[in-house]
Amino acid sequence: MILTLAHTDACAHAQTHALAQAPAHAGHGGTGVFGAVVASVALLAALAYPAAAARLRGRGDAWPRHRDLCFTTGCAALALALTGTLPGGPFTAHMAQHLTVAMAAPLLLVLGRPLTLVLRTLPGGSPARRTLLAVAHSRPVGVLLFPPLAAVLDIGGLWLLYRTPLSAQAAHHPLVGALVHAHVLAAGLLFTFAVCQLDPVRRRRGPLRRGATLLAAGWAHAVLAKSLYATPPPGTAYAAGDLHTGAQLMYYGGDLVEAALATVIATRWYVATGRARRRRARAAPYGTGRSPAAAA
Repeated sequence: MILTLAHTDACAHAQTHALAQAPAHAGHGGTGVFGAVVASVALLAALAYPAAAARLRGRGDAWPRHRDLCFTTGCAALALALTGTLPGGPFTAHMAQHLTVAMAAPLLLVLGRPLTLVLRTLPGGSPARRTLLAVAHSRPVGVLLFPPLAAVLDIGGLWLLYRTPLSAQAAHHPLVGALVHAHVLAAGLLFTFAVCQLDPVRRRRGPLRRGATLLAAGWAHAVLAKSLYATPPPGTAYAAGDLHTGAQLMYYGGDLVEAALATVIATRWYVATGRARRRRARAAPYGTGRSPAAAA
């Protein structure tokens, strides 16, 4: 009787352990064909970018080399996150992938200013350049780059992923998983582009609106991370330690990327303010009707 009870308890424990770990490991799997395709495109872009920058410098135009480093590093990070094996438990590794694909890689890519590079390398009157400018300045793109809307698409998508059964479905259905990864990447790029606004767009939003949007998005991201620390996504069962580590990674890693985004906004505001002040200083002597000598 004792042996039978012990055997029954051991079987029940094994079944419970398997039930808890199956969804987690399913979610820890690779990104399949989608990841391979995006990684290939990212690596090709990482090769094309330095070639275009070298062509620009070869004709005498200035193009800072740190942009090359940012863009190629972002491409490499994106390819690694989508195809490589990340350290930690299933949820921790998944969250490291989320931070890279949705936040860190988009920031690095946007800092490279790829749209500006393409526009400067294309001939001035070429159809490709006119088409690209028309798309960048179109009304639909302007609407998508409205910072609050971009934040809702980005952070709202994460709340939908982690606070509904969608995360569990994505782990077991490759097509759903590919769509989720595509949305996370696209929404992360859109939000980062809208907040930084380094490339030419149809309408530039002021730093106050972009900064307020970043603060609101950061708050929503932090609240989501805290909720995941307490409760896993519906339909999944991760070990408590793995869940806590992944949630902390989401919380503190998100803070780091958001601080970097805030630095970009502040730096751009400082540079733009300095330029405006210098223009006013140069125009002041002539605007007041005095000669430069008298103004001195």
